[in-house]
Amino acid sequence: MGTMPRGALSVAPFVFAIPLLLGSWWTASGGIGQPAPEIAAQAWINSEPQRLADLHGKVTLVEFWTFGCINCRNVEPHVKEWQRKYVDHGLVVIGVHTPETSFERDPDNVERYVREHGITYPVAIDADFTTWKRFGNSAWPALYLIDKRGVVSLVHVGEGDYAETERRIEALLDER
Repeated sequence: MGTMPRGALSVAPFVFAIPLLLGSWWTASGGIGQPAPEIAAQAWINSEPQRLADLHGKVTLVEFWTFGCINCRNVEPHVKEWQRKYVDHGLVVIGVHTPETSFERDPDNVERYVREHGITYPVAIDADFTTWKRFGNSAWPALYLIDKRGVVSLVHVGEGDYAETERRIEALLDER
């Protein structure tokens, strides 16, 4: 077994984190102000296929998630609460389930999770990552808040900033 150069262990985590940090930064800044791309899905749970073009005049929250991701599970109660609280004010929530593992790729497993966890908003099955690629997404979970004109207003990758996201939802709902 060879010896590791001095300092290599302290640098390695930083070197591996650079692409992740840049990917999140690029996604978080790249889509804002641009028209939201359409959602392409192999199947839908809880609804007929949804088209963002048909949702003009509504505020739309698109959440990229996968059911095996602990960070996605931590975001889930917030997304469900926003849907419950603001659906009658014009908010549409669409979950885009993009699998990380082969177990998550099975639509029956996704449907079972959605049912067992009381997710009532539409969920698009994006097993081939078409929608993920269209949005230029880079991680789970990721939230894309789309204004009434169909333009991406906010992108948040990861957990946290729930109060700020809710303030942005409210501000977009108040816009004429």
